[in-house]
Amino acid sequence: GAKSSAIIYSIAETAKANNLRPYEYFEYLLTEIPKHMDDTDRSFCEDLLPWSPNLPEHCRKPEKNSNKSISEPS
Repeated sequence: GAKSSAIIYSIAETAKANNLRPYEYFEYLLTEIPKHMDDTDRSFCEDLLPWSPNLPEHCRKPEKNSNKSISEPS
């Protein structure tokens, strides 16, 4: 149990570090991986990594608007 938990937490933290929504990312992994269970070519895994540019947009956190003006305290 502890090893499994460590793996899941590691994936979740790596997703966060790559600006992903962990829940949506896990959901995406759990729907995509079963589609490839009979594949002998595992190259599809590259597209599932948290830093892959090929992940769907709904897995990504929205970009913060960098053009917002920050109010200076008076």
